[in-house]
Amino acid sequence: MPLLPPLPKDHTPELSDDFALFEDILGFVPNSLLTMQRKPEIVKGFGALTQAVMAQDSEVDLGFKRLLAHFSSRAAGCQYCEAHSLIAAKIHGISDEKVAAVWDYRTSPLYSEAERIALDFALAAGSVPNGVDDDIMESMRQHWTANQIVEILAAVSLYGFLNRWNDSMATQLEAAPKALGETVLAKGGWTGGKHISKQ
Repeated sequence: MPLLPPLPKDHTPELSDDFALFEDILGFVPNSLLTMQRKPEIVKGFGALTQAVMAQDSEVDLGFKRLLAHFSSRAAGCQYCEAHSLIAAKIHGISDEKVAAVWDYRTSPLYSEAERIALDFALAAGSVPNGVDDDIMESMRQHWTANQIVEILAAVSLYGFLNRWNDSMATQLEAAPKALGETVLAKGGWTGGKHISKQ
């Protein structure tokens, strides 16, 4: 049961452009933003940050940024964001095969060495306490430029906000991410947790 129920999408007309941004990213307006709209400036600020982190001229692939978000959400334990980030990864060009192999990223030939290191970094950066150390950073510098590392950490940090928001609010999963969680993530132990109403 969510801490606060989401409000209807048309509740705050001034947010229509902000909501359209997230419809492009996910195919729907997430319940997190429908709850957050009680304070419209937070939605607007979060939208501006999302546009900066997920900019079209990014040096890191936009689909891969969503995989980074998935791994940092996995580290944080937010099952809502784990499912959402994989939906967004698929929308932004990550193949069904690569998404299906997400639990096997360390051994799957679908993932490059640079991607494996960045995903390990996302797990470490999303953990509490933070697990980023000198060895991880040295590996990152061997495969990614300084600008790319900033973009990678920005994707992790963007989802850090969402992880805390959605887990604290017990935000309910929408149909599409719930279905993806049940078909792809469940084999790794994902259940949806508090984000799926028990009826």
